[in-house]
Amino acid sequence: MELVPRRIVVDCGGSVHAAPLPSGGRASLGVGPLEVEIERGGSGWSWSVGNRGDAPVPVRSVAVVLDVVAVREPLRLFRHGYQSWSPTGVAVLGRDVDPSTRADLPFLQGVHAADDRTVTWPGELRSEWVTLLVDADAGGEPVLVGFTGGDRHDGTFRLRPRGQEGMTELWVEAFLGDALLPAGAGRQLHPVVVGGPGGALELLAAWADVVAAAGGARSTAPRPVGWCSWYHYFGAVTETDVGANLALADRIPGDLFQVDDGFQVEIGDWLATNERFPSGLEGLVERITGAGRRPGLWLAPFLASPASDLATGHPSWLAGGPGTSDREPLLAWWNPAWGGGRDGFMYALDTTNPEVLDHLEGLGASLAGGGFGYLKLDFTFAPACSGRWSDPTRTPAERVRAGFDALRRGAGESTVLVGCGVPLANVVGVADTVRIGPDVAPCWALDPADEIVPGFLGVQPATRHAFANTVTRGFMHRRLWVNDPDCVMVRTEQTSLTPAAAAAWAATVALSGGAVVVSDDLSLVDGGAARLLAEAVALGGRADDAARAGATLEVDGLLDAAVPAVVHGAGATLRIDTTTGRCLGDLPWE
Repeated sequence: MELVPRRIVVDCGGSVHAAPLPSGGRASLGVGPLEVEIERGGSGWSWSVGNRGDAPVPVRSVAVVLDVVAVREPLRLFRHGYQSWSPTGVAVLGRDVDPSTRADLPFLQGVHAADDRTVTWPGELRSEWVTLLVDADAGGEPVLVGFTGGDRHDGTFRLRPRGQEGMTELWVEAFLGDALLPAGAGRQLHPVVVGGPGGALELLAAWADVVAAAGGARSTAPRPVGWCSWYHYFGAVTETDVGANLALADRIPGDLFQVDDGFQVEIGDWLATNERFPSGLEGLVERITGAGRRPGLWLAPFLASPASDLATGHPSWLAGGPGTSDREPLLAWWNPAWGGGRDGFMYALDTTNPEVLDHLEGLGASLAGGGFGYLKLDFTFAPACSGRWSDPTRTPAERVRAGFDALRRGAGESTVLVGCGVPLANVVGVADTVRIGPDVAPCWALDPADEIVPGFLGVQPATRHAFANTVTRGFMHRRLWVNDPDCVMVRTEQTSLTPAAAAAWAATVALSGGAVVVSDDLSLVDGGAARLLAEAVALGGRADDAARAGATLEVDGLLDAAVPAVVHGAGATLRIDTTTGRCLGDLPWE
């Protein structure tokens, strides 16, 4: 298998232009109204785009199209997901499909792909930020293609069968999301690296090291260990619940005590608590620190409920809906449990508005100054959604990054910022810890009949879905940030997660070396459950030490199995029945 560069394609607000890519190292090409400069080397290319006209041009994407030649089918693609919850794993060209072809729902598709449009090329498969290709050639090794950054724009890979000349094509696409490029202006695009031959994990680790160096990755933060309220109490958590668990906190390792969704009056009004938290945030901090624990808090900083003081008091801070001229606010998420006056639909803050960035900086300063040294920032894909922004020259990636940068400025360098529901490529160098998979749940797997939106079962909360992303993204830990696989649950009551599956999940989290945060009512954590958790935290510490030295989670069959079932870390091996969640053999501490 070989990748041969053939042409440049630009999409200028729906007007598509192409130009052949000449051989040689450096070229400057006029492609429609744009000028693309590219310099190729043996391991990839650097490139830029400029507007050579006298009027601004909306640039949706700039792509280098590679012919994939000498392929022995089947051709497999490492399909890396866009954000925390987006599934990551292997897909087979000609067998698997892009989920948008089943859903055709841009509202959800924009949450899980840089481009929210339904793909129109028959059989197209997509990956975000990085991909691997491997065919059936005997002894064949994969080829990696990846962007070295993601704070300026996103990067999408489109594998298309039977392209322009009947050849399978890989489109390497710098996605700018219709950002306006002013007349005479230019943009430096993120370089692209091509790696191989080598093993899949070896190539991914080497790519991550390049990205980390380019982006100044914050990969040395402490590994979070402690407690979170969400997976037992969910949005009904009370101050009394927090106090009851603090009284039992000696049952679990770690010092983190993080209160999740449920304390706030409205989404967006983060400094005011509801009637279930009568002591307010100040009282919450006093209670947690008084018990010798470190306070943590959840928030969705880029969303606002229509009923919030934020939205009603500052309507100009809201992004506008796509194609609207009357500034109808952009609907960026829907959660009926949040209410808010529009049946759970939430607005997105306009992170290209300087006043919004001042607000976010002040919010970070208030929470950190008030004693919260750990902030879980959720649903942070919101600024990437298609809409109307006060500065139309900013890309979706830049909008996400601007919000995180503002929060970091306010919260300071010592506050742990956790990115969740976040486009991963956008936050290298600003997030300390990143959720790398979908939500777990007090169950292992879902029935296909539970699928809410066709094609998107894999993003729904289930421990099996979190397991899949933990093993496929394990190489990122201590390279790009500290991995957060999501919480463990060790209770044996009020759960559908079997004791065997709970133990196997705890062992997986441990071998990953990432955060170990338990999310149970601690009154249900008996002696056996407490020992299981202690073993997981201890093994996780050894795995984390190994990751600091460059030895992250190893996976058998990364490019073979839909969900890899055998993982290795810290000198131990874990085999999982991925259908039931049961460990096949001994747990790594037995």
